[in-house]
Amino acid sequence: MTDLHHTPLAILFEDAEALVIDKPAGLPLDRPRAGGISLEERVYELRLGFARSPAPVHRLDQDTSGCLLLARHPRALKRYSAAFEARQVGKTYWGVVDGDVEGARGTIELNLSKISSERDGWRMIPARAGKAAVTHWRVLDRRDGLTLVEFTPETGRTHQIRVHAAAGLGHALLGDPVYGRKLPGTRTLLHAARLEIPRDGKPPIVAEAPMPADFLVLGFAQ
Repeated sequence: MTDLHHTPLAILFEDAEALVIDKPAGLPLDRPRAGGISLEERVYELRLGFARSPAPVHRLDQDTSGCLLLARHPRALKRYSAAFEARQVGKTYWGVVDGDVEGARGTIELNLSKISSERDGWRMIPARAGKAAVTHWRVLDRRDGLTLVEFTPETGRTHQIRVHAAAGLGHALLGDPVYGRKLPGTRTLLHAARLEIPRDGKPPIVAEAPMPADFLVLGFAQ
């Protein structure tokens, strides 16, 4: 099991206003109610000479690994948050789909809505009256009944890729305990592989996170 207290927070991009780290799978951004380590407890490691700890600009699920943007001061946080809201940020994810996906590429347009119950907790579902959600996808590789898919979301809805995989491709992400089948010792296999953020008067922020070990062990290669 990965030691999330000491796993290095690899830096993929750094300048005076922003950092992009390769977030380890299993590390939540906020302190869990049940206790345990989170990025909140470790973000001081990323000060790198600044007086203030950087703050995450967007969200990644606890299981999701890869590119996470952090702002090093409040002005940058406000500016980058606005870029995400305006859909100006390029996001690329890799996911291992638990099945043989039909076709080579396509676009999924399924509105999403949140539901909850006392027994099962909350989850997102496709719903005509939900919020618009659009994901482009293409197959990268196929291995032993699994499919490595590249996802490029236009919108940033909660659990968007996970629901679009299950409902739009007909197969959930491998290890997804909510929309697919939970496997012992396996996380939901989703990885934020690339992030690109445009900036006025500066080169864009571009970061790429290498394929994680649990993808490689299945025989997939970057």
